[in-house]
Amino acid sequence: MGTLYIVPTPIGNLEDMTLRGLRILKEVSLIAAEDTRTSRVLLDHYEIKTPLTSYHEHNKLAKLDAIFDALARGDVALISDAGTPGISDPGYELIREAITRDIEIVPLPGANAVITAVVGSGLPADSFIYLGFLPKKQNARRDLLHTLKHEKRTLVAYESPHRLADTLGQIRAILGDDRPVCVGRELTKRFEDYVRGTAEAVHQHFVAENPKGEITLVIGGAPGGTVWSKDVVLAELERRTDAGESLSRAAKAIAAESGWKKSNVYALGVED
Repeated sequence: MGTLYIVPTPIGNLEDMTLRGLRILKEVSLIAAEDTRTSRVLLDHYEIKTPLTSYHEHNKLAKLDAIFDALARGDVALISDAGTPGISDPGYELIREAITRDIEIVPLPGANAVITAVVGSGLPADSFIYLGFLPKKQNARRDLLHTLKHEKRTLVAYESPHRLADTLGQIRAILGDDRPVCVGRELTKRFEDYVRGTAEAVHQHFVAENPKGEITLVIGGAPGGTVWSKDVVLAELERRTDAGESLSRAAKAIAAESGWKKSNVYALGVED
């Protein structure tokens, strides 16, 4: 069996392709690409003639057998439209199945919008949580932000430009006007732009100016070292149990964030 290479591609600037990545794309017998038209631009730029096949969200399961047939004959490289395959892009199912079949997998380092945005935000990057694409529906987005209200680590997510202002408004309402925020737009591209400030200031900026392009949103963590008040614990306990979470599970989750013992949180729920 051949080797499956996971090859990151530039998130905007073609010069961000690594030398190793270029060599692998030239040497493999097949490239599985999220969109062959998009990938052809990159391959033509570097004069890479390796055969292409499509591997995207809508055919990724149906294409597994064809890709493993190709691996039986030689090496295969997996690429996405931009960035690292498997991070909010097709790739997880293929990688998991390759592991099951004991096929060698070699992931290459390379371009990634999450790391670029976190480092450029000026917010703590020693520990952060990647949320993927935020929910499209307001209620689901609101519920997610509520679960992260007391999270002390930096948060990073992808967001659509036409939902950005609404999302920033929800961040203000749930996480607070003073929560530090950074919006990275069109990273590595010609019109790359960072807007940094409080949630209030950044929200006002994007209410007045409609953004375009790819958006990566970075949110500072909650201020650390504080123990929740009884009222805050009760409110969060009520919200979780009303959503269908068991009292025991809710008490455990709240204890992990609030500075309270699980037994004391649980006792509040029983009293209530």
